[in-house]
Amino acid sequence: MNIMPSPDTLQSLVDDTYRQFKTLPGGENASYIPYLASVPSDLAALVIVTANGEIYQAGDSDYGFAIESISKVATLALLMEDVGPEIVREKIGAEPTGLPFNSVMALCEHQDKPLSPLVNAGAMASVSLLNATDPENRWARILDMQRRMTAGSIMLSDEINESEQTTNFHNRGIAWLLYAAGNCFCDPMEACDVYTRQCSTLVTCKDLAVMSATLANRGMNPLSSEQIIAAQNVAPVLAEMTMEGLYDYSGDWAFEVGLPGKSGVGGGVLAVAPGKLGIAAFSPPLDESGNSVRAQRMIAHVAKKLNLNLYT
Repeated sequence: MNIMPSPDTLQSLVDDTYRQFKTLPGGENASYIPYLASVPSDLAALVIVTANGEIYQAGDSDYGFAIESISKVATLALLMEDVGPEIVREKIGAEPTGLPFNSVMALCEHQDKPLSPLVNAGAMASVSLLNATDPENRWARILDMQRRMTAGSIMLSDEINESEQTTNFHNRGIAWLLYAAGNCFCDPMEACDVYTRQCSTLVTCKDLAVMSATLANRGMNPLSSEQIIAAQNVAPVLAEMTMEGLYDYSGDWAFEVGLPGKSGVGGGVLAVAPGKLGIAAFSPPLDESGNSVRAQRMIAHVAKKLNLNLYT
């Protein structure tokens, strides 16, 4: 097992990596959600949080941006706690789709059953399967889980939510397809509405690094010392992240970086080195798969320098 470097060495690595990749060219902001198109494209950040709570950061690490699909990790963790890994696998799935994260074709090819909780169809199914008494209770439980996993005061952004709720017609169609096939477990428009809200919270790169470190620390948040997720439920979450965390680039990510990861079209990416640390990076310009160009390179560089690849 490789030994982690000294604090000074880790901070130097974060600083050097940030400087090397913060202006890397390529990619464009997501444009199909108006709010995301307006975020300054020159923003960038990199944060490491260790399993014992040490924080190393550089760049715009306290800038609040849309969590987007990284919210699926928190909801998945909550669902694992509610129903257990086997029911998640049975009702939602644990396979990559090989298609874009909002693909209707992926649903149609599998009798309108989602293959993964980390694509839009599976994420809405996950929201619908949570234990909840009504829509507001369903939403409150998800927001609470995001806050507990990050030890942060995460809030819904009304601006982002309005921008997304008024453009989410594609997701509404997916929700109805799920419902028609018996794969949406509450009212489909409730599932879509709450899912849209969970994607519309504001987080910082530091928040995402703490979320990642919580998974690295067997479900215990290293800042709050609260056991957020039962230790036995962490491995299934990481397995789902390995399969579909970076959408149709997930296999290449595993090949190159060798860590479970998750991206969001808001520009965030996180990766988990089990037992060691969490890494998060942020920059808005995305590649064709919907993953931040700069954030991917920063995390890949850190993982290589620290020899974190799980398969080596």
